[in-house]
Amino acid sequence: MLKKSLALLLPLGLLGCSKAPAGDPAAEGPPTMAPKVGVLTLAAQDAPVLTELAGRTAAYRVSEVRPQVSGIVQRRLFEEGALVRAGQVLYQIDSGSYQAAHDQAQANLADAEANLASLQAKVRRYDELSKLNFVSPQALDDMKSAYQQGAAAAAARRASTKATQVELDRTRITAPISGRIGRSEVTEGALVSAGQGGAMATIQQLDPIYVDIVQSSQALLSLKRTFPQGGLRTAGAKVTLRLEDGQRYQHAGVLKFAEVGVDPATGAVTLRAEFPNPEGLLLPGMYVRAEVEQAVQRRVFLVPQQGVAYSARGEPTALVVNARSQAEARQLAVQGSLGNYWVVTAGLRSGDRLIVDGLQRVRPGQPVEAVQAVAGADAPAPGRGKGG
Repeated sequence: MLKKSLALLLPLGLLGCSKAPAGDPAAEGPPTMAPKVGVLTLAAQDAPVLTELAGRTAAYRVSEVRPQVSGIVQRRLFEEGALVRAGQVLYQIDSGSYQAAHDQAQANLADAEANLASLQAKVRRYDELSKLNFVSPQALDDMKSAYQQGAAAAAARRASTKATQVELDRTRITAPISGRIGRSEVTEGALVSAGQGGAMATIQQLDPIYVDIVQSSQALLSLKRTFPQGGLRTAGAKVTLRLEDGQRYQHAGVLKFAEVGVDPATGAVTLRAEFPNPEGLLLPGMYVRAEVEQAVQRRVFLVPQQGVAYSARGEPTALVVNARSQAEARQLAVQGSLGNYWVVTAGLRSGDRLIVDGLQRVRPGQPVEAVQAVAGADAPAPGRGKGG
C-alpha cells in the first residue's frame, strides 16, 4: 500500500518542480492598468473676496417720546412692546388749563375781529365823506391808521390762538415714527414737564435694521493695497449674516457705507450694512458674524479643496492630466478661500483637467485614465464664485 501511494505522488512532485520556459507569457503577471481618476475641467472666472467680520445690530430709527408741555398724565393709550404707527396717540396729559387758555384766546380773537370790522366800515364812510368835504383829510388819515392798528391787533390775537392750539394739541402725545415701542417709564397720575431729561417711552424701527460691522484698519489697508484700482467696495456690496446660534440669516443685506475715520481706541473702522427684517428676528444689540463681498478678483480659478495638496515645504500643489494622459504636478498660488474652494491666482490654465478624485492612487508622470467628476452641490456658477 505504501509503494502504491509513493508511485502516485512522484509524478505530482516532478510536475511541481518543473519550470516554465523563459519568455513564456504564462510566467508574467497581468499587464498594469492605468488608474482611473476623477477630473474637473477648469475655467477662469471672477470671484468675490469675502471677509468675515464681527458686528452688532442697531435700530434703523430710534425716537425717545418726551412731553412738550407740563401736566399730569391721564391715560396711557398703547400696549407696551406693541407696534405703533407714526401719529398714533400714546399718552393723554390733563388738558383743562390748556383748553381754557385756548378758549380765552379765541374770545380775544373774536373781539379783535369785530373791532376790525367796525373800523373798516368807518374807513369806508370817512372816505365817502371826505370826497364831499364833510370830513377833513386828517380825520380820514386817523381813521385809516386806527384800522391798521386794529388789523395788527387781530393778527396778534390770531397768532396767540394758534399758539394755544399747539399747546392744547401737545397734551396728546403722539408717536413721531412707526416702530416697536418699549416699556412705559411713566404711569397715569405722573407729573411730566416740558424739557424733562427722561423719556416717557422709546420707539425703535426694526425693519429694515442696521448691522454695524467692525474691521481692523490693518486688514482694510491690506485690501486697498491688493486692489489699488478702486476695486475695493465700500458701498453697495452684498452682505450675509450668521446669527449667534450659528444659523444663517435668510435675508441678504447691502453695505451702505464705511466710516471715514479709524477709532483710536480700537484701531478699527466701522462698516454699516442694512438688512430687511420682516419677521422681527433681528433685535438691536445682537451679536452676529457678517460676510462682506469687499472686492472682486478677476480671472481666477476656484479649485475644490480636495484637489489641492501641500508639499513638505508647505507649498500648495495640484495634479492635472496633461495631453499625454499623464499626471502632471503644478505649484499653485492661492489667494484665500471661498467656501469649499481655494482661490488660485497662478499655476493653472483654462482647460486644465484637475484631478480631484483618486489622488492617493497616482504620482507625477504616471499614466492615468481621466473620468469627468461630478461637481458638488455648492459648486460656483460659471463666471461667479460662491461664498461659504
